[in-house]
Amino acid sequence: MITKAVEIFKNSKSLFVLTGAGISAESGIPTFRGVDGLWKNYSATDLATPQAFQKNPVLVWEWYHWRQGIISKAEPNPAHYALVALEKKMARFLLLTQNVDNLHPRAGSENVLELHGNIFRTRCLACGEIADYQKPPETSSNALPKCTCGGLLRPDVVWFGEAIPQHIWQNSLDFLSRADAALICGTSGIVWPAAAIPEIAQHSNTKTIEINLEPTSVSSIVDVSIQGKAGEVLPKIVAALGQ
Repeated sequence: MITKAVEIFKNSKSLFVLTGAGISAESGIPTFRGVDGLWKNYSATDLATPQAFQKNPVLVWEWYHWRQGIISKAEPNPAHYALVALEKKMARFLLLTQNVDNLHPRAGSENVLELHGNIFRTRCLACGEIADYQKPPETSSNALPKCTCGGLLRPDVVWFGEAIPQHIWQNSLDFLSRADAALICGTSGIVWPAAAIPEIAQHSNTKTIEINLEPTSVSSIVDVSIQGKAGEVLPKIVAALGQ
């Protein structure tokens, strides 16, 4: 299967990439869904909502500061660096990630769109300003982050029940419609609208490659489905392309 993927990449000048939680899990970042994501008996669906923030912003920020602490200690893994190498080999490249951990830019990826936002940014509820943010070590856990305008800051992420940024989604679709190949990596294929990407790619005659630990709902419709760790599979592909 890797040989087939390599052949597709060799015949491609433009590559669209979609990444999900699986690629971050290889850096030791929990998915924050299910048992592994429980925090003080709260789940992500309890806290990552506009309603939860309106009801108890201190609690929600405490959770996000905890998440920031975990993510800050994580490092990009071989899969992240392999995608950087793939970007350099392509005339046109776009990486759309569902992850909010900032690991792709840290690894060196340049053309990155964040579908669900970034945990290290804030958005002001009063003036709308978006800014980089990480909790200062000396800040009290009960202190709510405030904007220079005095407004309350919230994490610049897409919460459950909120719409994804339409300009990011549209830019992704515009690129995908002209891409030679699409790589879907570390995502279960159940989170919409990103789950529609393999089918959208097919309509554009874009070759599709999936890398995931186990079969997904899109495995049967992609051109190549590879089961394995992205951190092991992608470096092999990059090495083969360099020969």
